[in-house]
Amino acid sequence: MNVLDSEIKSLLESYKKITVYGLSNDISKPSHYVPVYIRDKGWEVVGTYPKEHSVGGFTIYKNLKDVPKEDRKFIDVFRSSDKVPEVIDEILSLGGTEVIWLQLGISHPEAEKKAEDAGIRVVSNRCLIIEHRNYF
Repeated sequence: MNVLDSEIKSLLESYKKITVYGLSNDISKPSHYVPVYIRDKGWEVVGTYPKEHSVGGFTIYKNLKDVPKEDRKFIDVFRSSDKVPEVIDEILSLGGTEVIWLQLGISHPEAEKKAEDAGIRVVSNRCLIIEHRNYF
C-alpha cells in the first residue's frame, strides 16, 4: 500500500466515480452492500461481474474492458487475495487507472508493488465503509 493513512480522506474526496470489480448480486455480501453504501453517500458506482444482473440498480459490465475508460480511474476490488495478480495485470493492460483499492482482507504485496511501480496509488486491506465513516 503506497497511500498513507493521512491521504485517504483526500483520495476519497478526489474521486467521485468508482468501478467495483466483482460487484455481487448477493445483497448479503460486502461486495454488494459496500457499493450500495458508497453510492448512497454520493459516489457514482458501476461494477463488473461475470454474470449479468441488475440487483441494486447498478450498471454491471461483464468485463473490466467494457467499462468506459473514464469510469476506471478508481477501481475497488472484491476478489480474493490469490486473484489479485491477475486483476492487477488486467488493470495494467487496459490503462487509465489511478487508484486500486483492495477491500478489507485483500492484499498481495507483490502485485501491489507492480501496480505502484506503474504509477498507480494502491490501498489494501481497507473497507470503504469504515474509511468513509472515519473521515466524513
